[in-house]
Amino acid sequence: MAVILGIESSCDESACAIVRDGYEVISSQVASQIAKHAVHGGVVPELAAREHLTALQRVLDAALTEAKMTMDDIDAVAVTQGPGLMPALLVGFNFAKGLALGHNKKLIGTNHFIAHIYGAFLEDGKSVIEDKERYPMLALVVSGGHTSLMLLDESGKARHLGWTIDDAAGEALDKGAKLLDLGYPGGPIMQKTGEGGDINKYHFPRPLTGTSGKALSEENRFNFSFSGIKTALLYHVKREKESGNIFEGELLKDTVASYQEAVIDVLVRKTLDAAKTFKVGSIVVAGGVACNKPLRERFIAKTPSNILLKMAKPIHCTDNAAMVAGLGYHYWKKGMFTDINADAFARLPEISEVPFIGE
Repeated sequence: MAVILGIESSCDESACAIVRDGYEVISSQVASQIAKHAVHGGVVPELAAREHLTALQRVLDAALTEAKMTMDDIDAVAVTQGPGLMPALLVGFNFAKGLALGHNKKLIGTNHFIAHIYGAFLEDGKSVIEDKERYPMLALVVSGGHTSLMLLDESGKARHLGWTIDDAAGEALDKGAKLLDLGYPGGPIMQKTGEGGDINKYHFPRPLTGTSGKALSEENRFNFSFSGIKTALLYHVKREKESGNIFEGELLKDTVASYQEAVIDVLVRKTLDAAKTFKVGSIVVAGGVACNKPLRERFIAKTPSNILLKMAKPIHCTDNAAMVAGLGYHYWKKGMFTDINADAFARLPEISEVPFIGE
């Protein structure tokens, strides 16, 4: 049995959580910075770092209090080492180093991208991971910074099938909301604004799907591109305003619904194509955009009955420390600890295996 403390600060969420044996979430606390960044229309890295400096100790205390534990009950400290915004990462990573040194605990640096995948298995996913019938496993990680498909086999070997070549899906939703003056963060606002709208009222392109009349190259079959959808929205807004129309009521609702539908259609279409091509036994959907209700409904409706669909619970989709602590447990089991002099990293490195499969 192991109790792991997780710390997350890769972007604008200061989070601490305590997880037992990789799956049982004992406590999870998150301090959001949305109000601080909303006035800027997006995350300001230096501001995020300053907020982490003031929030992390408070959030840690709250997580320990919720769990009715002290640092003496903790076996190791897991922390997001990267990728993410470097100023923000450094605060959390060094905070974790201090805790590890001060309390004589092992340090475990985790990959934020892999942690998002693992978030789909928190609480009730152990049986899925251990079921060999569910491999190969296809993971879609979709957030403000990542949109990627990864194939996992039963030994834990992993390979990227595709990723975004420009904007991530969450970034496209944020920028769409900004173009429509809806505010920040864009994802939740777009979902709410588009409720009840006609998803077929306006056509927005589906880049890299072979539907534009141009042949899709094999190298881009499982890659994503969302910049064209965003540009199409820009021109749509311009045309409507030049015609004297005001973006409110049905025009706004139908525009948002149609735009969001284009993003969802691309995500689901490419994921299911990859699932069929590689004959997968399960599909995992994780990351902040996996909170999107229409996206979740579409996957439920379209995933073939012979494929298990495992979507992260909404509470574990957005940045949180429970996924970090849960993933950290598997490093702890294997004795894979991080040197106290290690550095954080901003960019996503090549991933060839994940630690929570094939143990």
